[in-house]
Amino acid sequence: MPNSFLKISNRFAFGAFACVSAGLLAPAAPAAASCNPDDCGKGSLSAAELARDKAEIKRLNREQLRYVQRRDAEYAKGWDATRRHKSEMSQYAREQADYERRMAQWREAVRRCRDGDYRYCAR
Repeated sequence: MPNSFLKISNRFAFGAFACVSAGLLAPAAPAAASCNPDDCGKGSLSAAELARDKAEIKRLNREQLRYVQRRDAEYAKGWDATRRHKSEMSQYAREQADYERRMAQWREAVRRCRDGDYRYCAR
C-alpha cells in the first residue's frame, strides 16, 4: 500500500513540475502582438472597412446593452418579489406574536377562572 502511494505521489510531483517548467519556459506574448483598439489594423484596413468595423462594434454594443437591460429588468422583478416576501413575513411574524400574546392572556384567564376568580370566566 505505501509503495503505490509513493508511485502516485511521485507521478503527481513530476507532472506538477513539468507543468510549472513548461509555464516558465514558454515565451511571453510580445507587446507588439496586442494593440490599441483605436489603432489596431488601421494600416491594413481601408477606410470603408474601418467604418464597417466601427459600425459592427456599435451594433454589438447596442445589442449587449439591450440584453443587459432585459436581464436587469428580470432581476428587478425577483428583487421586488423578495422585498414583498420579506415584508409579508415580517407582517406574519407580528400577527403571530399578537396571536401568541392574546392566547397567553386567554390561558391566564382560564387558569384564574378555574382557580375560582369568576371575573375571568365571562370572557
